[in-house]
Amino acid sequence: MPIDLGDIRPGLTIEYEGEIYYVLSAEHAKLGRGGAFVRARLRNIKTNAVVDKTIKPGDRFDLAFIERKQMQFIYRSDDEYVFMDPETYEQLSLHKSLLGEATDYLKEDVEVQAIMYEGKIIGIELPITVELEVIDTEPGVRGDTASGGSKPATLETGLVIQVPFFIEKGDIVKVDTRTGEYVERVR
Repeated sequence: MPIDLGDIRPGLTIEYEGEIYYVLSAEHAKLGRGGAFVRARLRNIKTNAVVDKTIKPGDRFDLAFIERKQMQFIYRSDDEYVFMDPETYEQLSLHKSLLGEATDYLKEDVEVQAIMYEGKIIGIELPITVELEVIDTEPGVRGDTASGGSKPATLETGLVIQVPFFIEKGDIVKVDTRTGEYVERVR
């Protein structure tokens, strides 16, 4: 469904230049003699890449109707990730290439939102934080404190993040899925 340039606002999902974007911010501007335009910050639904675009009155874009469906990650088989609909128990397999960096945060029983466009899953939305076990990191040294520095740690999904010196192998850590950064030790 086509929409007007003036209707672009944060929170909308639009189809623009053959891609589907979520509007993060939209700044409407009008030059003295020239026409109006919108400076928009858009997040590509499929790739999660954030881009800045200047949308002019002649540009064509449509409102994209996106559905979200609760799914649960159950297991991985090679490059396929299998999810289950908790209401119908139907299982769905998604290829690693569709999921992108989200695979760094997927472990059994993690609840995600499947993003659907025209009845087809085009990506997933992770919870803001996930809890993952540290499977490898250098041992802490006596005298290391919570406030001083960081070291690399490999998590159970293979993701490597920076953690404080006091984190040890076997600890469960909370990780922000938006930034990939350590949040806190859970236990």
